[in-house]
Amino acid sequence: MNDSTRRRFLQSAQLAAAPAPAAAQSPARTRRAWRRTRFAPDAAPQKLSENVFVFADTCNVYIVRDGAQCVLIDFGSGKVLDHLGALGIQKVDWVLHTHHHRDQCQGDYKAVERGIPIAVPAHERHLFADAENFWRNRRVFHLYYVRNDFNTITENIPVAQTLADYSKFPWGKMEFQILPAPGHTLGSITLIGTIDDRRVAFTGDLMYAPGKIQNLYDTQVNYGGSEGIDLGIYSLARLREQNPSLVCPSHGEPIAVPDKAIAQTIRALTDYYRFQTGGDPVEENKPYAVSPHLICHYQTTSSFYAILSNSGKAMFIDYGAASGVHFGNFERATATTDRIRFVEHNIDRLKRDYGVKSVDVAMPSHMHDDHMNGFPHLIRHHNAKVWCYENMVDIFQNPRGHNLGCTLGEPFRVARSFRHGEKFRWEEFEFEITHSPGHTDYQMALFVTIDGNRVAFTGDAFFPNPRNDGTLRHNLIFRNHVENDSHLKSIRNLIAHEPNLIAPGHGRAYPVNREIMLATEQKFRKQQQHFFDLLPEGETDFGLDPSWVKIYPYQMMLGPGSVQKAEVRVQNYRPTPMKMEISLVTPAEWQITPETMVFEVPAKSHARQAFTITVPKGWQAPSPRLAIAADVRAGGRYLGQITEAVVDVG
Repeated sequence: MNDSTRRRFLQSAQLAAAPAPAAAQSPARTRRAWRRTRFAPDAAPQKLSENVFVFADTCNVYIVRDGAQCVLIDFGSGKVLDHLGALGIQKVDWVLHTHHHRDQCQGDYKAVERGIPIAVPAHERHLFADAENFWRNRRVFHLYYVRNDFNTITENIPVAQTLADYSKFPWGKMEFQILPAPGHTLGSITLIGTIDDRRVAFTGDLMYAPGKIQNLYDTQVNYGGSEGIDLGIYSLARLREQNPSLVCPSHGEPIAVPDKAIAQTIRALTDYYRFQTGGDPVEENKPYAVSPHLICHYQTTSSFYAILSNSGKAMFIDYGAASGVHFGNFERATATTDRIRFVEHNIDRLKRDYGVKSVDVAMPSHMHDDHMNGFPHLIRHHNAKVWCYENMVDIFQNPRGHNLGCTLGEPFRVARSFRHGEKFRWEEFEFEITHSPGHTDYQMALFVTIDGNRVAFTGDAFFPNPRNDGTLRHNLIFRNHVENDSHLKSIRNLIAHEPNLIAPGHGRAYPVNREIMLATEQKFRKQQQHFFDLLPEGETDFGLDPSWVKIYPYQMMLGPGSVQKAEVRVQNYRPTPMKMEISLVTPAEWQITPETMVFEVPAKSHARQAFTITVPKGWQAPSPRLAIAADVRAGGRYLGQITEAVVDVG
C-alpha cells in the first residue's frame, strides 16, 4: 500500500469511527443498508390493565397507552407497530429501552424509519449510538473480559435522549422513575411508573420469575466471575424497597405479587453466589461504629466515614462506590468520554440505624474517583455541600483541565475550600485541615477529636503495614504528581498533630502512636535518598513528574469555527530561572497565536503562558478524537514533544 493510498484508507477508517450524533441526524443520509430477515412473531398484544399491554416478541414489549398515544418499553423486532391500531393507538411517542441487548432493540431501525425517538440507559448509550465503533474495538483474541456486550446491536441507532439514573422521564400526565438495575448488564435500568392506579416496574432482565433469572452467562463479566449475581442481588433489594404492585420483566410472565417473588429471587441468587465464591454479596455488607459519632463503612470500594452531629446532620468523608464489584466493573465498562456509573448505598441504613436526618457536607480525602464518585449524586439528590482542600477545586469543577490518575469524568460544584493549616467548625466539631501530598498532591489530612479520640482522616496516604516492621505502608503513583519530599511533608503533618486513630481511605480505622510515625518518617528519608541516587543530579523532581510541562485544559472540545483559549503551564524545579520556548504541533489548518511561546519560569516556581487555537469553519476532522503536542526547548535544551492534549471533535 503506497503512502497516498494509506492516507486515504486511514482517513476513511477514522471518519467511519465517528459516533453518530443523537436525534438530529437524517437517517436516510447517514444509515447504510442492512440485510433484514423475514422472521416475525405471530403473537398479539395481551392486556395487563386498562392501559398496559404486553407483546411477546424477541423480548416482552410493553405498551403503555394514553388515549391515542403510547410509549413502548423495549422494542424487540418492531412487529408491535403492526398491532397498535387495534388498540386505538395512532402515535408512538417514545421507545424506552431497559438495556442494550439485541433482543431488546434489533428492530429499532423500524422506529428510526418512522421518526420515533429512542431513549436508552445513560451508561449504555455508546452501545446504541456508537455500536459500529464498539465492534471495531471489541477484543476477541486473548479474551478474559467475557462480559456479554457481544450481544450489542450491529448497527448504530440514533439516540434522542439518555435515561439517567435516579432521574425522571416525563410523558404526558405520567412520569417514569429511572432506577439503576445492574446485573443482567452493567448499564441496565428499571422504569417505574404509576399506571391505572398501580405502581408498575419494567425491570428488563433483572429477574425472570420468582426465584429465577433468564440465564447465567449474561451475569459473568470477568473470567470465572459472578459479578452480575452480586450486582443483581443489590438491584433487586433496591427494587423491593420501591414496593411495586406489578413487575414486568423482559422475559417471563408479568409478576402480580412482586414482594414475595423478589425476596425469593434474592435468596436463590444469594445461595448461588455463596456456593460459587464462598463469600457474601455486597447487599450484606454492614458498617460499624468506631465510636458513637463516627461510623466507618469499610467494605465499600474505598472506606467512607459518617461523622454524626447531635442535630442529626452527617458529614461524609469520601463517598465512593458501594463495593469493589460495583466500582471495578463499572469503571471497566465506562465509555472513553463517559463517567463511571454510581449507585447510591448506605444512606438509608444510616438514617434507619443511626438517626441521620440529612447529609449536610461531604469532604474528599483526595481527588480520586473511587473516593468521591458519589459526590455529584449527594449534591443532586441530598442537597449536600462539598467542601475540600483548595488545590482540589479546579479538578472537581473542571476535570477536563487535567491529566491525572483516577479523575472523575463529571464536574461538580465546590461550595467551600480551605488553606493549609486552616481551622473550621462544623456543628459541634472543630477541625484542622492540612495539605498531605504523597499518594497524590491533591490530598488532605483532616484532624478532629470525636468521642475522645484524636482522629486523622488521611485518605490513601498511610495504611497498616503487613510487613509488621514498625512503620506505616504508603504508595507511589507518579501520574498523581509526586515530589521528592511529598511523603515527608505528610508524615510530619501527622507527627505534629499527634492523632491516636487513623481513618484510612481503605479498610478499618486503626490506632497509631508516635513511635510508628517517627519510624515512618525515617523510611521516607530513605525513599527520598533513593530518588536522589537514581535520578540525574539536580533533576530529581523532573524525573518524578511526568507533567512538569502541561497543556491546560488537557481535554478540549473543538470543531469547525471553534476558538479555544488555553495555556501551557510549567513547573520549574531548578534553583535558577528557566527560559521556555514552546511551539504546538496541531493540524496544519489551525491557527495558533502566538505561534511560538517564549517566557521565563522563576526558580523553584511555576509560570503559565496563554495561547489561542482558531479552527477554520471549513475544517474537516480526520477523526472524532485526536491529540496535539507541545514541542519544547527548556533552558536552551531541545526536549521535543514531551507533553500533549486530547481534542474531542464536536
